[in-house]
Amino acid sequence: MVRIEGDIVINRPPEEVFDLVADERNEPRFNPRMRRAELITRGPIGVGSRFRAEVASAGRLIEMVIEYTGFERPRRLASTTRMASMVVGYTLTFEPVAGGTRMRWSGDLEPRGILKLLGPLVAWMGRRQERRIWAGLKRLLEGQGTPLSA
Repeated sequence: MVRIEGDIVINRPPEEVFDLVADERNEPRFNPRMRRAELITRGPIGVGSRFRAEVASAGRLIEMVIEYTGFERPRRLASTTRMASMVVGYTLTFEPVAGGTRMRWSGDLEPRGILKLLGPLVAWMGRRQERRIWAGLKRLLEGQGTPLSA
C-alpha cells in the first residue's frame, strides 16, 4: 500500500470549496488530465453516489468508478476509486482558517499487477499529481485563470 498526503489553503469558504469538489463532474474544470466525469447514480450527491470518470495518463485513457463512502458537508468527503491498475481510498477534509479553507488530502493506493512492484514510483507520481490537481482547484476558485496543463 502507498500513502499520499498533503494540504493546501484556498481563499474561499469551506462550503464553496466542498461543494465544487464534491460534484466530480466539476473536476475537468481544474484537472486537465480528467477528460470526463458523469454521475451514474440517481438522487442528490452523498454517501453511495457513484461517478464514472476518465483520465489521460501516459498517452491513454484510464476509466475509473468513484464511490462516496463519507459525506459530511462541509467538513469531510471520503471515497473509493476503482480502476484496472489500482484501488484508492481517499479522504478530503475542509477546515476553516484565516483567509479561507485548509483542504487536506489523504489517500491509500493499492496498486495491482506490475504497479505493485513500483511502489516508490507510484507514491512519487501520486503526490506530484495531487499537488497539481489541488493547485488547479485553488487557481479556479481564487479566479487566477485556468489550470496549467498536465
